[in-house]
Amino acid sequence: MMRKARIAGVCAMAIALSGCATAAGPAARVDPLEPLNRAMFGFNEFVDRSALEPAARAYEAAVPELFQFMIGNFFSNVGDVWTAANQLLQGKPREAASDASRVLINSTLGFLGVADVASEMGLEKHREDFGQTLGRWGVGSGPYLVLPIFGSSSVRDGFGLATDMLADPLREIDSEGRRNNLRATRILDTRASFLRAGDLVGGAALDKYSFIRDGYLQRRRSLVWDGEPPAEDYGDED
Repeated sequence: MMRKARIAGVCAMAIALSGCATAAGPAARVDPLEPLNRAMFGFNEFVDRSALEPAARAYEAAVPELFQFMIGNFFSNVGDVWTAANQLLQGKPREAASDASRVLINSTLGFLGVADVASEMGLEKHREDFGQTLGRWGVGSGPYLVLPIFGSSSVRDGFGLATDMLADPLREIDSEGRRNNLRATRILDTRASFLRAGDLVGGAALDKYSFIRDGYLQRRRSLVWDGEPPAEDYGDED
């Protein structure tokens, strides 16, 4: 279900933004580096078309859906470790305890996370990262950035991503080969989960770059504030 939830989320965003993606806000303010970002966006699109998308389609075709589901659950469980830590850093002890409980339950009863037993028990899945934590601490998003390979980001989320990578539980695996294999599998699984959503975005947007930028910034603002962001103030960044 985790894979379907991710696809549904992106599809919902695409439908919601399809009529107004190019007029979502003062682009000059949020994207002063637009020429550079568009160049990097083009590079990422080339890499995706040439390597990532074909590999993801091969992965989807070769790996049975049940195993894809289990693989997605495993990496989701790994991500819950850092989510719980960020909940605590954001001053949300109840959510932190819930996410830590998810890790404990899914790592034991769920056989290292391949089964999401915790969700069946009513423990809600959350997704938190250090970029969101910085936002809750009052750090403004800063200009929009398109990072090589990683794609949409911002100055704040770029620093957050660097911290997320340093805190990745997979770094604790001693074997470099096993660690890299798991990282590669996670990339393929993540990219495969967005194949259908990518087709929808491509068909819905008059300007794909602006569509993705505006959707990303709106979604990140919502995530920072757990779906209840304060009123927009274009004189100050969230």
